[in-house]
Amino acid sequence: MRLVVARCSARYTGRLTAHLPLATRLLVVKADGSVLLHSDGGSYKPLNWMSPPCAMAVGEPDEEARERGVTQVWTVQHQKSDDRLEIELHEVEHDSAHDLGVDPGLVKDGVEAHLQELLAAQIHRLGAGHTLVRREYMTAIGPVDILARDAAGATVAVELKRRGDIDGVEQLTRYLELLNRDPLLAPVRGVFAAQEIKPQARVLATDRGIECLVLDYDAMRGVDDVDSRLF
Repeated sequence: MRLVVARCSARYTGRLTAHLPLATRLLVVKADGSVLLHSDGGSYKPLNWMSPPCAMAVGEPDEEARERGVTQVWTVQHQKSDDRLEIELHEVEHDSAHDLGVDPGLVKDGVEAHLQELLAAQIHRLGAGHTLVRREYMTAIGPVDILARDAAGATVAVELKRRGDIDGVEQLTRYLELLNRDPLLAPVRGVFAAQEIKPQARVLATDRGIECLVLDYDAMRGVDDVDSRLF
């Protein structure tokens, strides 16, 4: 990765036309060919960028540009479109290259697979007397996250989401319609479980006789002791 801090201006042409006036910015050139221009504000989002596949050429300014103080011209051309990013560098304050190696990627904490594993091991959170039948119970339209039995022996189908919305309720509804056709399982009750359930999803679930269960991921991992909270 190459990092350049410079006073520069930029012009993007192609699907849209945009211009960045002269200012000090951070230019990032990544190994995949992408080029990004950042300011000191605006959070993570660059002011402008060119995504791969693209190629960058560094050239000398013409006489008119040199008179304006331009020392280098970067031309970044997309290889599958007419999109072009032209950057005029006036004064370079920093220029360095760094080998970051192979990145393992983002490992998300609290994804649905983790919730499923934890709830299967703590099936009592569905209610006293519940027992686990299996995880990923396969149906003709996909796997049900958790299939369980309640204290009376009735079947319970659980759909797990990090953030529960209407689509998740609809998904569980389809599973329930299918599972209730099986005489060995019917009647099947549904539980929609998530770390956060949107109000619209809760209303729809209640209307369809589906129970909503909010999961405290930290408490399930043993990180947060709910009994020691002041409020």
